Amino acid sequence: MEPTPGPGGPPAPPSADLARPDEPFLKDVRQLTHGGENAEAYFSVDGQELILQSTRDDLACDQIFRMKADGSDVRQVSVGKGRTTCSYIQTDGSILYASTHAHGEGCLWKPDHSQGYVWPIYPEMDLWRADADGQNARLLSQSSGYDAEATVCSKDGRIVFTSTRDGDLELYVMDRDGKDVRRLTHTPGYDGGAFFSADCSKIVWRASRPSGEALADYQRLLGKNLVRPSALELYVMDADGKNVVQLTHNGAANFGPYMHPSNQFVIFASNVGDPKGRNFDLYTVPITGGELTRITTDPSFDGFPMFSHDGKRLVFASNRNHQKEGETNVFIADWAGPGR
Repeated sequence: MEPTPGPGGPPAPPSADLARPDEPFLKDVRQLTHGGENAEAYFSVDGQELILQSTRDDLACDQIFRMKADGSDVRQVSVGKGRTTCSYIQTDGSILYASTHAHGEGCLWKPDHSQGYVWPIYPEMDLWRADADGQNARLLSQSSGYDAEATVCSKDGRIVFTSTRDGDLELYVMDRDGKDVRRLTHTPGYDGGAFFSADCSKIVWRASRPSGEALADYQRLLGKNLVRPSALELYVMDADGKNVVQLTHNGAANFGPYMHPSNQFVIFASNVGDPKGRNFDLYTVPITGGELTRITTDPSFDGFPMFSHDGKRLVFASNRNHQKEGETNVFIADWAGPGR
């Protein structure tokens, strides 16, 4: 597998400032990708590069791409087979991502939406690690179920991830080499999308906590490798799984939480502001919980936010400024909000 440039080759297309006057915390907003479905773009520790998942050109499903933080030098770094998701850059510049390619070259099945809006939980997903350029992909963690949603502690390379290895969607942590796997959560429901704080003392994540008939529905769907993400609240805990605090209590679909390096607040995506539950915007919430502050107001999807490790920039995915219906692109902005 050779790394391949994205549309337009290595240079980044010129980008105008797309800042909105009703989004005062975002300055000098720049569009980094131009076409396709691009999401979950995450900074390297030094803030110079981003890694993301993308379905573009003739790809049938997501592959992993890497690029400079100005949108230039785009190259594919996954093996080009199977379905991939949830990539991250390790502290030494190597990469990790989840992929199904060990179980087949195709994109596998799509969820049955006769069950309503559901996400697939592919048991074929395994965690892989590769060199910075995508070469020498090697299995990092595998179980009989789903292993994905891995992110990294910027201090020592510890990895937090989601797995169904014990029968439920739970959070686990392991060393950077995949050893010493320890379970962090033990409550029925979906625990996922976890990130370490900048000092690695805390972990923030999304979780469902169904009970009664909702729990029975959750377990029934999980038995079909599906999950219904309509009610997800945000939680924070110590990195060893202790001292859990619930941050949101709004009954909405809250996801993609990331803690600002000041450790004062968490930024995340939510449909809490749309009575129909269709539009997602970015919000912040204090690290102790409390009142939400709305960050984005564009009448389209905004999600997957991440601060650079110095807290000065924010990267996120959005449907704003799209050229074709269904496009999702990556944007970067200077952060003009609290904690700077």
